Amino acid sequence: MDVAHKDHLLAAGRAALGVATLVLCVLAEVVVFAFRRGVVWYAVPVCAMLLLWRRFGGRAAAPADVGMVDFACLRPPRRLRIPTPGLLEHLCLIGCFDDGSVEFMSRVIEACGMGEETYFPPSLHYIPPSATHADAVQEARMLFFPTLDELFAKTGVPPSAVGALVVNCSGFCPAPSLAALVAAHYRMRADVRAFNLSGMGCAAGVVGVDVARGVLRAHAATVTYAVVVSAEIVTVGWYSGRDRCKLLLNCFFRTGCAAAMLTSGAAGDPVVGSVPAKYRLVALARTNRTADDRSYASAVREEDGEGVTGFSIGRGLGGVARDLLRAHLLALGPSILPWHEKLRYAAALLLFRRRQRSKKHPDDDDDGGNADVPRPNFLTAASHFCLPSSGKPMIRRLAEGLGLGEPEAEAALSTFHRFGNQSAASLWYQLAYHEAKGRVRRGDRVWQLGMGSGPKANSAVWERVGGDRAAAAAANEGPWADCIHRFPVREP
Repeated sequence: MDVAHKDHLLAAGRAALGVATLVLCVLAEVVVFAFRRGVVWYAVPVCAMLLLWRRFGGRAAAPADVGMVDFACLRPPRRLRIPTPGLLEHLCLIGCFDDGSVEFMSRVIEACGMGEETYFPPSLHYIPPSATHADAVQEARMLFFPTLDELFAKTGVPPSAVGALVVNCSGFCPAPSLAALVAAHYRMRADVRAFNLSGMGCAAGVVGVDVARGVLRAHAATVTYAVVVSAEIVTVGWYSGRDRCKLLLNCFFRTGCAAAMLTSGAAGDPVVGSVPAKYRLVALARTNRTADDRSYASAVREEDGEGVTGFSIGRGLGGVARDLLRAHLLALGPSILPWHEKLRYAAALLLFRRRQRSKKHPDDDDDGGNADVPRPNFLTAASHFCLPSSGKPMIRRLAEGLGLGEPEAEAALSTFHRFGNQSAASLWYQLAYHEAKGRVRRGDRVWQLGMGSGPKANSAVWERVGGDRAAAAAANEGPWADCIHRFPVREP
């Protein structure tokens, strides 16, 4: 039994114990009243209930809420723009790809829904590309520092007030670490708790939020603010071989960076210290299928037959992602769906099972039976959605599997069209898109769903609790400031 299921069972056991205690105390009061005992006897059930609540209920007390003060996303300089015709010409000139590889990548890029304004780091604009360690470190500096400068300016929180720092970058793990690079640049305090996450893929952003949440709760007396930085260093992710399973990352991944400022406070209080929180973390869930060999090998970094290192995407990744998402929704759904939707779904599922059992030959409808299986309405759990930016076909397929339509997938499609796949940072660019459109109001919930190598699926659900005065200004700043009026892109 894994930890998540064990925690769920323990929580359910505590809840059942509380209900049973309440019922016993009520029955005891009824018995005392029926037999007309003395006044002292009435106090016995009440005292027992209070003692049991202190013994068991105190341990199950909800921890302090975690809020997000604000976040920032980088808009790379225009000189790093790589339009599709220029990219295809670049692929032909650098000399490491044959005609078949160039034709394959051109077909993928044209079909995936990417626009003409995505960005490559400076190192990949050279002919041939310069993918050295120094180039990767320089790219990290180019991404991190402007993004964090904007975050500190927006929140008004100085770097010296940050007690925890989490940096996630999947493909580049230097020494000193990227977290140390940031802490040194901003001269953060000596006791800052710095974490560097690598190899976590596109779902690393939620992992970083989970790590920061744990630090904020465990060190509430000394840590008030935590910063989570999400980026991908494309310089070291470039693949110069001919294996088509590894060429896909050249087509999808582009430069980008995002950073979020988290804080902790009393439950229901959106203000911590002197800085108001814009969002409150409602739910966070993490699911992986690492123990399954087929799933584990579906996306892996390895060498090809010629000794060139690249990231392979297996042909069975679609089925792995489907099974992973199903398991993840089973873990997340109970914590975010409202009670009336849970009842509706349970009733629909029972009726479906009953109809299946009543059929004389249930195997006759196996081919189309899956389309009739009821599923929860996740539109009741969140108002806005941030989905994995893995190309237009995959985004739409994922949205369909969640029961979402084109409006709910708009942020993911627009982000991929404008910026490409920026790994874990893409979810924050989608949240910035929702804000730039002026759609996120107080009380709205935003669901960030990330899926990455491992494989893993992670979700964070945020509720807007403040920042209404800055809502109008959000459309005039950030990565979408100069182009939000052009989205969504209408297909001919």
